[in-house]
Amino acid sequence: MRTTTVLADGFHFLEGPRWRDGKLWMSDIGAGVVFRLSPDGTRERLVEVAGSPSGLGFLPDGTPIVVSVHGRVMHRIVGNRLEPHADLRDLVSAPINDMVVDRTGRAYVGCMGYNLFEGEAHKPGCLLMVEPDGRARVVAQDLEFPNGSVITAAGRLVVGESFGNRLTSFAIGADGSLSDRRMDIDLGGVPDGICLDTEGGIWVAMLEQGVARVKDGKIVERIDTGSHRAIACQLGGPDMRTLFILSFKGTTEEIGKIPGSRVETVHVDVPGAGSP
Repeated sequence: MRTTTVLADGFHFLEGPRWRDGKLWMSDIGAGVVFRLSPDGTRERLVEVAGSPSGLGFLPDGTPIVVSVHGRVMHRIVGNRLEPHADLRDLVSAPINDMVVDRTGRAYVGCMGYNLFEGEAHKPGCLLMVEPDGRARVVAQDLEFPNGSVITAAGRLVVGESFGNRLTSFAIGADGSLSDRRMDIDLGGVPDGICLDTEGGIWVAMLEQGVARVKDGKIVERIDTGSHRAIACQLGGPDMRTLFILSFKGTTEEIGKIPGSRVETVHVDVPGAGSP
């Protein structure tokens, strides 16, 4: 069985990892900071985000974008400052979270449906699609806490429904709309962040169950993260075979309140398909 190595620790609660230009970008929800991490573990504070940062992505020209969880807005990161990209407050009233950006610059963002952090009653979530010019609309509804997402080579968007214990996929239309909803796999556990490899395999961070690789509708490999819950994952490194795992040691109530998050790495066989 593969074992992980701790690359960096002392973060509050890490989410949204993306590999770009030889470094790992990630959001520390608790600290309210977007970080960039070098392969040797050196960290760089890029920008502070009011309302907590989470999902990260890049527009076709390379401009990074980030969502504000509680602010329900999307920003462009320009140097060490933020510029407005999309205001989603009129579309959803609950926190937003993870995000995936396609090659045209359309960003698909998950809305939780309710405020988990404040103990609100459960409600279904949705997916929003933000055009490169900032226009946005709801493209999928009735999702059980949509979380990590990827876009496959076949042109399907795959999203982890955390409280549905499944990966669900949609066909992406020419206008960015979603259709042909399917359940790809019942994981028997909670999916959080996910990433894609070149064989179409999907690595899934599954909290207490560590990280699992899904291929052809079944789990084909697992990696244990011990006492730390696996929150998100991303393939990167010089050969794209380093699996970066963002993990957290603490309870749900302690998310963002204690420095319980770290970055672990492990070398895998199949390289990543890019970010996502």
